Amino acid sequence: MGAVRITTADGQAVTVTSTTDTVPNWATRYFGSWWSAEPTTLIDGPTVSADLDEAELMALANVVEQGNADTVEYAGAEIRVARDGQLVTAVQENRSLAYRWDEEWKLLRIVGTDETEIATAAARLARELLRAQLLDKDWAILHASAVTSADGDGDGATILTLGDKGAGKTTTALTLARAGRQLLANDRVFARVDEHGVVQVLPWPSAAAFGFGLLDALDLFETVRTRLASGEQMHPTQHQKVTDALLAGRREPLWKANGKELKPQLWPDQLTSWLSMPLATKGHAVGILYPQITACAAPRLTESSRGVQPGDFFDETTEDRYPDIFGLLPTPGDHTVLREHLDALPHQGLVMSHDPAANATILKEAVTRLAG
Repeated sequence: MGAVRITTADGQAVTVTSTTDTVPNWATRYFGSWWSAEPTTLIDGPTVSADLDEAELMALANVVEQGNADTVEYAGAEIRVARDGQLVTAVQENRSLAYRWDEEWKLLRIVGTDETEIATAAARLARELLRAQLLDKDWAILHASAVTSADGDGDGATILTLGDKGAGKTTTALTLARAGRQLLANDRVFARVDEHGVVQVLPWPSAAAFGFGLLDALDLFETVRTRLASGEQMHPTQHQKVTDALLAGRREPLWKANGKELKPQLWPDQLTSWLSMPLATKGHAVGILYPQITACAAPRLTESSRGVQPGDFFDETTEDRYPDIFGLLPTPGDHTVLREHLDALPHQGLVMSHDPAANATILKEAVTRLAG
């Protein structure tokens, strides 16, 4: 059996175990660039155990069948969930996956018949267990991108970018990362006010999904296409239509039936090995950018009165893909103190266009104003 211990920068930990090498290897690659991921022989504390086991899959499916199961959408597929005291059992038939969470033992068991499916589920739920621990320690999750300076102590001065959907959070983060900052987050970030009144930040590990237009604008499309064409593999959950388009050199966006874009997906470590973007494991916030993308406008700095809004905080009530079906997460905390400290940070509004060079210039000026 292989096991890997995932540990956040502030010491929260989860162990992932499996008799299939794919599962710990996947977890190591998924988390290792953002948090610590080390092989271990000591299995204690919250644990995700994931294996190929058709017999156990059928047994757990039978438990759900005999229970009073609810049916919900989870990770893009229907899941049936049965609860019995401290035990929660669930089955996703179309993915041949079954789960059992034992609250007393803090053990989340996953079984299935496909290595990629069980490895994906194990990484996702290991992150949920770590998320639960962090939230219990007063961390909150922001809808934000973040880049840090390369401080020698590994706790760099961090610029957060907040804004509504389409405002340019990811564009800002990748542009600044291309310019030499360390990428801490392109979509979500953990944040907490410490005993000194400093807003500390941690990354939210995930596959990196960037639209075709952004990859092309930042002159990264050919880099990704060339690496893929050479035989290297992107994230396995990437849609085949995206892979085909990349290989064919087609840059036009692809769309799901529900109107969401199908995006290229990179492993976290490929942000560094493919795109030359070093990653940060923690930081402390020193300023906030509030961008707005206007296609034909001249990039410029602006006054911004936006401030931090309730919608900038992410919790289970805003989760649309991974509802807390196992009851892992604590009661949502009060974000008042964090919001006040964020609003007290220096902030800068700016307008960006579809001109990456002009955006880079104005972002450099904005960051200089905030962080020096």
